[in-house]
Amino acid sequence: MIDLNTATAADLDAIDLLRGHGPEIVRYREERGRFTALRQLDEVPGLSGKTAGVEAVLGV
Repeated sequence: MIDLNTATAADLDAIDLLRGHGPEIVRYREERGRFTALRQLDEVPGLSGKTAGVEAVLGV
């Protein structure tokens, strides 16, 4: 399981559902602080409604 709050952009890009969005996720985390729930990924630009199933490989 990959920790959403410590993963690098490359770690996140390695997840099929998040491929290409790693830098945006890291930037969001740096600007707004730690994620407290996976549903917050919907707030990352370009990811709204595209993260179903990510909980199988990602945690907070």
